[in-house]
Parts: sequence; C-alpha cells; structure tokens
Amino acid sequence: MQVILMDKVVNLGGLGDVVRVKEGYARNFLIPKGFAKRATPENMKVFEARRAELERLSADKLTAAQAVAARLEGLKVEIARKAGVDGRLFGSVSPADVAEALTAQGVATDKSAVRMPEGLLKTIGEFVLEVSPHADVVAKVTVTVVGEQ
Repeated sequence: MQVILMDKVVNLGGLGDVVRVKEGYARNFLIPKGFAKRATPENMKVFEARRAELERLSADKLTAAQAVAARLEGLKVEIARKAGVDGRLFGSVSPADVAEALTAQGVATDKSAVRMPEGLLKTIGEFVLEVSPHADVVAKVTVTVVGEQ
C-alpha cells in the first residue's frame, strides 16, 4: 500500500514522502495515529494544498522537542527499587518508570520516548539512557538505580 507521510517517521521517510508499506502497518499504525494518509489522487491534492501549513507545524514540533531536550540533557534521575545483596533488582526498571521519574522532576516525558538499547535495567548502578522527544532530537539522561532500604 502506498501512503503519503504527514510527519517524519523514523526509518521510513519525511513529511510529504510517498512510500510503500505493508497493509497492516498502514491500517493499524500509520493512518490511525495521523502519520500517513492513503496515496490517492484526492489526498495528494489536499496534501499539496496544505503542505506549507504542515511544514510549519512540523517545524514547531521540532522546536518544542529541542526545548524539551535542552531541559533533559544531563539530567540525573534516581529510582529506588528493592534489590538483593548481590545488586540485582527484584523486578526491573522500565521506560515507564524512567518517564514517570522525569515527569516528577518537571519534564513531561512519554514512555515511548525513553530508549533502552540493552533492555530493562535489572541491576543497581548508574546508566546513561537516551530520551527522544522527536525523531530528530535525542537527549542523554543519567538514571541511577539504588537499592531500597
């Protein structure tokens, strides 16, 4: 299925690109989330008429994300969890936990923006994670996992 991207999508393309994707990906994710529309002649005309407005909105989103990333950059977060004597956690620290801790510090963050390339945090220690409020913006945050008393 061919779709017109209404916003930048990681690993797919930028605003206005016409790309071919699998039907399920388009129907279940891209179109319902507003990231894309079917590439019909009518939708192409509507998109071209609104192109300047969509580019301005995209630039505004990028500027807002850069402001959030500036506040996030270098931020240190401490999360307490029950742990065993050997330093392993009874459970783990997930992206939702990190997002909640960042929001508690005054920087509203969605759990889908927190990147954990090595998976969930399962030991006590200090970890540098990436938070991506926008596809083009990445900030590094230090998360310290401590044992609960």
